[in-house]
Amino acid sequence: MGAVVEVKYFNTFILKKTNLSSNPVWNGSFGIPEDLGGYPVVSSTDDKNWAIEESRIRGGYNNTTVDFGVKAYIVEDKNSASRRHSSLIYSGIFNSRTGINQTNVFSVGEDITKTADPANASIQRLYAEDTNLIIFQEEKVSRALIDKDAIYNAEGGGAVTSSNLVIGVIQPYSGEYGISKNPESFAVYGYAKYFSDTNNNCVLRLSNNGIEEISSYGMRDYFRDEVNRIYTASSDGLIIGGYDMHNDQYVVSTQGANLKFDYNTTAFDEGAKGWISFFTFRPNQMFSIANNFYTTESDNIYKHYSNNNRGNFYGVDNQSKVTVSFNAAPSNSKTFNTVAYEGSNGWMLDSFVSDPTGTDTQPTINWISNFDETSGIYSYYEGEYVEAASSALTNQSIVGTSTIVTTNTSPVVNSNVSGVGVPANTVVSSIDNIEAQVILSATNSNTLTITATSGIIPPGTIVTGANIPTGVIVVSFNNSTGALVLNTNITVPAGIEIFFTNIFRLNTSLSCNFVENEILNFSSITNRSNYESVFGTGNPQFPVHHAGFERKENKYVANIVNNSAANDSEVIWGNSISGIKGFYGLATFSTDTTTDPGGEKQLFSVESNFIINNGY
Repeated sequence: MGAVVEVKYFNTFILKKTNLSSNPVWNGSFGIPEDLGGYPVVSSTDDKNWAIEESRIRGGYNNTTVDFGVKAYIVEDKNSASRRHSSLIYSGIFNSRTGINQTNVFSVGEDITKTADPANASIQRLYAEDTNLIIFQEEKVSRALIDKDAIYNAEGGGAVTSSNLVIGVIQPYSGEYGISKNPESFAVYGYAKYFSDTNNNCVLRLSNNGIEEISSYGMRDYFRDEVNRIYTASSDGLIIGGYDMHNDQYVVSTQGANLKFDYNTTAFDEGAKGWISFFTFRPNQMFSIANNFYTTESDNIYKHYSNNNRGNFYGVDNQSKVTVSFNAAPSNSKTFNTVAYEGSNGWMLDSFVSDPTGTDTQPTINWISNFDETSGIYSYYEGEYVEAASSALTNQSIVGTSTIVTTNTSPVVNSNVSGVGVPANTVVSSIDNIEAQVILSATNSNTLTITATSGIIPPGTIVTGANIPTGVIVVSFNNSTGALVLNTNITVPAGIEIFFTNIFRLNTSLSCNFVENEILNFSSITNRSNYESVFGTGNPQFPVHHAGFERKENKYVANIVNNSAANDSEVIWGNSISGIKGFYGLATFSTDTTTDPGGEKQLFSVESNFIINNGY
């Protein structure tokens, strides 16, 4: 059945057929197949199953006509894509105030490209600064004017003038430097731009004075070796850079193929004009926001300087290390006898090594390098120890690993034991208090009946416990009856526990032939880190000694003990002599792990006392 559609004479229209689910099907065409995402074709006899689409907005007289607009037909002779690695292209304008957004418009009818010198390889990085565009190619750095152009006269002088050019003349900076293929090394702060150039094995800074090689501040060889290390035939490395606004430093991390361990991170300080430190963190990215320095590691963002735990990166504590050289009187052979530093408590010496000395060996004529070195020196606290010395009187003659002793000072576990009947290398395995239980109640009596204990409770033993007044000591003890005679009358109920404070059961590591009424001597050395576990206090009442640095007048000093292997023609060597022999010495200090972990540890100066050798 036909359908009647009323339309006005000035309005054109298009009839469209729809299916039962109101999804349109183009009139007279099946359109895109349904399996490719098109509308399905469904036949219908429903008269109302039609839709009208007007060609004028709101169907008004002379209203705007909706159509496809102008159709342009252009035939390109070469329609294949081309990659122009040294060229720039720009889109139409964007103006947020007027609502104009032509960032997706690239008109081929306009001159919208600008090409840098292809001889300098590809463009790796762009940076817009004021009205200039800085272009970083692999082998060159240039700048181009934005919305301006430079006009040059016959004498070579130039003047900048306004122009409708988006990108003006490209002007290269002096020096054959580029950013290679490491745009990730770029960082900017103020007017200074930092980046690396692996083609020239250097790190650079671009500022108002042009390009300067900052790796030449004592690190030229280092970066040369780093580039050769991370760039291999099988893989290319990364050089990640970022500016630390908190400390005003350019931080650069050279990273090889081994993502976990193959890296080195260091920092350049403008104030010091040098590379001031290495770091133990390996960042994926680095950036600063509002004077805070951030790095990323895996999927996490890490804010530096956010806690007081120094040397902690990504939740891992790290030691700080400083290596210094002692090179006074460089032409003279010296013996370095001591090492000292001024600064905070908590620094230890990892190594002190002299310069190598080469010798020829016969008959193969091989060259062997020898050097003197020392063992490590503990920090002031890590080298601190107490030597606990005490003695006890044996109360019985017995053969075995256990006996009863009387002493005013309980020996420390693992103390060395010496005395009559005690073999060498015997140590204290454990020490137990002697205790007993009152069997019968006592009312104002000086005699208690107690359970059997060790069988030996000598006169003079101090008795303690609930309801036991101070000053109560043992007069005598009958092991067969359990009768304990005291020096004073007391009142205690049955079942109460009593203790004997100066009598102990001593257990030893080796079987001993203990003799009654003989003196046993105990000696032990306990490090500061074990004070609490051994003595139950961090301040034991024993003389304190130091096996590492000793503090004198706010200076930490230690003797140097040689730990070198024997060399040809040496009569004495190693720890038989003191001092390190050489023309210069390299000392490496590091922070310990026990002195205020994570706290600030300053190192102001280091020194070494030496004597000039008479010959070598």
